[in-house]
Amino acid sequence: MPAPRPDTVRVPAGSITLRDARTRSARHVELRSFSVARTAVTWELYSAVRGAPVPDGEHRDAPVHSVSWLDAVEWCNEASRASGLTPAYAIDGTTVAWDVSAEGFRLPTEAEWEWSCRAGTSGPTYGPLSDVAWTDADDTEGPQPVGLKQPNSYGLYDMLGNVWEWCWDYSDPARYADYRTLRGGGWADRHWSTRASVRRGSMPGARLDDVGFRLAQGAAGNADDHAAQGWSHRADRERAAISGPVPFGWTPLRHS
Repeated sequence: MPAPRPDTVRVPAGSITLRDARTRSARHVELRSFSVARTAVTWELYSAVRGAPVPDGEHRDAPVHSVSWLDAVEWCNEASRASGLTPAYAIDGTTVAWDVSAEGFRLPTEAEWEWSCRAGTSGPTYGPLSDVAWTDADDTEGPQPVGLKQPNSYGLYDMLGNVWEWCWDYSDPARYADYRTLRGGGWADRHWSTRASVRRGSMPGARLDDVGFRLAQGAAGNADDHAAQGWSHRADRERAAISGPVPFGWTPLRHS
């Protein structure tokens, strides 16, 4: 029996300005239209693609959590193959390359994620947190079933709260090497961590109980491109380059 296909929404093209507090910089990103899943990947969908039962103690409609960034990109490829789509990633151990021309499922870039989250709004949230997000104010003991709070105007649920969501981009390759970005806030986070602009990062192999992921889909460039939707390989290299002594505790990313 084929695995269920993720429910996605077409997000319109547009532009967004992303800000980096550490470097006190901002960059303007033009986005082409793409698709994004209506909810974070649930245990039901995650398990169905893997051909496994929902783990004991997990609600089938709750967002999958305790999955690493590497788990997520591998699963994206499995979901693509199950749906007859070209996988987006070439994976060699812990090295992952994105074919931006592929139509398969993938993680959103940071720009795609924030554009999808804001859904045309400009404030820190797209609605009152009590209405749209599971946070520490709800006093829950873990992730809640998706879709119970109000969606944003694009019809996307739980973009804020419930679980943090992995994105494709590096967090800060000058300081934290290969850490990948997390967005959105989780079920135990305070209000200041559940805002559209807040970003966090973690090791690509880390499995955290408040971290899951949401799917994006759609070709974002040409096969030979190494850039799309606000991300570029060249920019990663430039961000990782440090002239002069490396500050204590920093671990710049070393590209091959």
